[in-house]
Amino acid sequence: MTDPTGTAPRRYFVDAGGRRVLIGLTPEETFEFERLDSGEAQAASDGRGLRPDAGERRRLELYEKHEGAWKAWMAQSRTERPSEFNLY
Repeated sequence: MTDPTGTAPRRYFVDAGGRRVLIGLTPEETFEFERLDSGEAQAASDGRGLRPDAGERRRLELYEKHEGAWKAWMAQSRTERPSEFNLY
């Protein structure tokens, strides 16, 4: 989703082709994650409770890939920021 100003939500970037892509994922993986995250992947009951089905496992795999890249990107962006509170 983009906002009316044409910028991508914070966890997304816009690639060279103008596609909104989750940090750490390819455009195809982003599409797959969004499809799975929309509720198309449902948990299956195994009689002892709920366990994720193949779609939910894949959604979690893609989320973990994105989350790891997001955390690395955030850490890098923090170290690249100039200090705003220089006391010298």
